[in-house]
Formats: sequence, structure tokens, C-alpha cells
Amino acid sequence: MSSVLDRFLKYVQIPSQAAHGKDTVPSTPGQMTLAVELGEELRALGLSDVDVDEHAYVTATLPANTDRKIPVIAFNAHLDTALEVTDDTVRPRLVENYDGGDIVLNEKERVTLSPSTFPDLLKYRGETLVVTDGTTLLGADDKAGIAEIMAALEYMTAHPEFVHGCVKVAFSPDEEIGHGASLLDLEKFGADFAYTVDGGEVGEISYETFNAARARVTIHGRSVHPGKSKNKMVNSILLGLELASMFPADETPATTEEYEGFFHLLGFSGNVETTTMDYIIRDHSTETFQARKKAVEDAVAALNGRYGEGTAELDMADQYYNMLEKVKPQMHIVDTALEAMGQLGIEPKIIPVRGGTDGSQLSYRGLPTPNLFTGGHNAHGKHEFISVSSMEKAVDLVLKIVELYAGK
Repeated sequence: MSSVLDRFLKYVQIPSQAAHGKDTVPSTPGQMTLAVELGEELRALGLSDVDVDEHAYVTATLPANTDRKIPVIAFNAHLDTALEVTDDTVRPRLVENYDGGDIVLNEKERVTLSPSTFPDLLKYRGETLVVTDGTTLLGADDKAGIAEIMAALEYMTAHPEFVHGCVKVAFSPDEEIGHGASLLDLEKFGADFAYTVDGGEVGEISYETFNAARARVTIHGRSVHPGKSKNKMVNSILLGLELASMFPADETPATTEEYEGFFHLLGFSGNVETTTMDYIIRDHSTETFQARKKAVEDAVAALNGRYGEGTAELDMADQYYNMLEKVKPQMHIVDTALEAMGQLGIEPKIIPVRGGTDGSQLSYRGLPTPNLFTGGHNAHGKHEFISVSSMEKAVDLVLKIVELYAGK
């Protein structure tokens, strides 16, 4: 079994799902469990300055083995997994020599991974895939990134003839809820630039992300006995539906792609008296992003105009911004990654991230950080899968980037 696969299979079986609405970092104890494990492994590899802080940030240094003047490069991945599907009991399964057909993940639950729905599967005929058991997500987002960085570090420590500069590593919590590595002490960390290893299929590289905001709308109704409620009852659920109808039906995640932004209603709960709606707002364009936030404010104001001031309350805040502006002045970071892909025979796929990575906030805080592929597909769901060869190519890419900077 390859080092990267062995590590990946271990990491995905440590539950580390993030959680909304917590006032602590990390938001869940499983992230600290994984952080402690990684700290122990980094020490075993012989890295220096290994630290696992109270917020589950894991940092470490692989000192340079040459006197050449080489930039300090960092690699980052996040500890947490997405919230949409549980990662509580991940049971990864290997599908060897994939034949191009349907993969029954869970016969009882009738969960099948099929190329008719997920045609990217057909790219991996003859390869070994890692899949779920149909009851959980897999966690390749971003435990594949962690495993790939760790495997690259393992290779460098085991091969002293591999010339490299100082390499930093940072594993951070709560990326899936917009935390964005905001507590990483960049001055102490000491990197010149970084790469997140948090992308999708082989070849993907991104230096643009969404601008992002979250919004919670709380709607207050009035409950009265339904038999005697005419002109008295105010059903907050129906007002919530009315609010949702104010946003364009063709501007949701399910109807948009590439550079198209959206309003995403990701939570709706309530009763006649009180309803809560959670939205995320996304757009690559700063101007359109501001217009989308204004549209949410206007919708809430319209509801209050119709039903009385205070009927709807809005709590909205920015989460992260498009990192393009911060990466552009140092495009050598992207150019070197593209050169590395070329030398490895990997066809680059330059795409905007339809989401965020820790690189968004790191870039805005002064550490330019584009995003590299992990090899994973169908993140955030039961149909998530990854090819072993894709993970190995990600390891090769990390090593090649380090090698190229050492030779510049």
C-alpha cells in the first residue's frame, strides 16, 4: 500500500466534521483529535517546530538541506469535513481495477455510484478508487490534501539527496464553516508564500475564489388558534417562503457554474411563531457580490414594509474574498505550479474556485496562497470518491514545486 493511501485511509476514519453556531475554534473535538495525531506523525518524521495549539492549528518546519537562497514555501490543508453528510463512521472501500460500471455503495440504502450520473468515473477505468459505504461522506475534502502533504514530507525526510529549501506545513480547522485559517500567526509561521492542497480532480489549479458572505434571517410571526385566527395570525413559515421567492430561481448553486454567483438557502427551520433561514451569498465579481448583499437587505426591508418593522431581522457578515487581487502580483507561484505540472505530464485546468479555501483569507492577510488539486470528486456527499493514482500525482506535484524552487 502506498504511503499516501495508507495515511488517507487512517485520517478519514477520524471524525472531524465542523459545526455551525459554535463559539469555539475548533468547532468540534474531532478536529483536535486529528490535529494531535498529525503532530505526533510530524515529530516522528523529524520535523522541527512542531506545534499543535489550543485551536487545533498544526504547524511544523522541514529545515532546508542546502545553503542556496530559496523562498520558504508552505503547504496547507484543512482538518474539518463538510456538514452536509456525516463523517462519523467513515468506512472507506477500495475498488481495484475499476471496470467502468456502476459501483453499489450500499445495497440496503440503494446508494449507487454510477457513471450515468457521475461521468468523471469513466476517466478512472483500470485504476484503484477509494469510495464510501453509502452512509457517510469520504472526507477527501480535505484529508486527501493532508495525506498528500504528509506523504511528500515523508519522501523528503527519507531522501536526503532531494535538495529543498525550508518547507512549512499548516493544517487548520473549520475551513468548511468559513473560518479561513484566521488564527494562524503568519509572522511566526514565516512563509514567503503557500499552496493549499484542497482542489478537485488532477490538474486543477485555482487562484480565484468567490467573494463570500453568510446571512441569517429571523422572521417573527404571531400564533393564534387556527379556528379563530382571521386577521390575527401571522405565519412566519409562509413569510419565509415569501422571502425566498424574492431571489431569482435561476441563481442558485444548482443552476449556476464557472463565474456565475448565487444565493444559497442552506437552512430553513421554524413554526408559526418563529422561522430562521440561513443563506450563503457568493460571487467572483466584487461589484456583483455587493449587489447580492444589497438584494438580501432589500428583501428583508420589503418584508418589514409589508408586515411591520421588526417582522424580519437580518444578521449578515462577510466570510472571505476573491484572492485573485493578492495572488496576481506574485504570479510566479502559479507559474511554477504550472511548470511543475508540465514536467509531470499533467494537463493543467485553471478554474475559479466555486467556494473558498483557506488560501482566500491567507492571501488577504499577506500570504499569497493559490490552490492545488487533491484528486477528489463529488465532495460533501455519499458519492465522494478519489483515485489512488490521483493522490500519488498530487504528492509528485508538491515535490516537483519544491524541487523547482530549489533549482531556481
